[in-house]
Amino acid sequence: MTNSNTNDLILVTGGTGKTGSRVAARLEQAGHSIRLGSRSAEIPFSWADRDTWPAALAGAHSAYVAFQPDLAVPGAPEALRAFAAAAKESGVRKLVLLSGRGEPEAAECEEIVQESGLDWTIVRCAFFAQNFSEGAFTDYILAGEVALPNGAVPEPFVHADDIADVAVRALTEDGHQGEVYELTGPRALTFAEAVAEIAEATGREIAFIPVSRTDFVAALTDYQVPADVVSLLDYLFGTILDGRNSKTADGVRRALGRAPKDFTEYARETAATGIWNIQG
Repeated sequence: MTNSNTNDLILVTGGTGKTGSRVAARLEQAGHSIRLGSRSAEIPFSWADRDTWPAALAGAHSAYVAFQPDLAVPGAPEALRAFAAAAKESGVRKLVLLSGRGEPEAAECEEIVQESGLDWTIVRCAFFAQNFSEGAFTDYILAGEVALPNGAVPEPFVHADDIADVAVRALTEDGHQGEVYELTGPRALTFAEAVAEIAEATGREIAFIPVSRTDFVAALTDYQVPADVVSLLDYLFGTILDGRNSKTADGVRRALGRAPKDFTEYARETAATGIWNIQG
């Protein structure tokens, strides 16, 4: 495999998000030219404002496509279709799409990228482990009570570092064109088991409380989680987290030649940062 020219500009959409920030950091460290695709960037980019796309895409050779808030939301396929067309028109040659497992809408978006006429790689992911530390469940962990529906359904949580490592390989090396990498952790845990691992790593008592979807939505709303995130999480727990995605996959090993990070490793390394410490 050969590295692409480090002078080639790479657009990283979702550049301040869980995976985009990691992708951008790795690319910069390796000496690649990047452009952060975010509303606060020097050249602003917003999925909701198509007028920002041409300037963000200008001069880019490839793009990491992390649609916000998720490919499962209404309107995502139309936006992806328009973005792929704009990318092709601007001279972009490669798209690396962040996708989700078991989501019909995400599958439609994958097909759009695959039929775009550009080089492509699909990075199809399980539920992010980082949702417990960089997402909507962080406050639950800090409060010592995690109340979620479908707590008994196993999920092979994937580490965001693994996602970023795969995406960077796809963006900067030959050999990943036309690949669909399905990324999971090495084993499936229930949400209750995941919370127990975090409790052990922090040395704190953190209870898992199974709740109905109605109570889940109400609790998120009480925590002032944005309405679009609440809607997305309700959809995920009500539709996707039903056991269809419980099996592990080999995408990390196929792309990187190594095993994926385990949830225990995630819990220990995150606990060491102090992010789950209760502030007195």
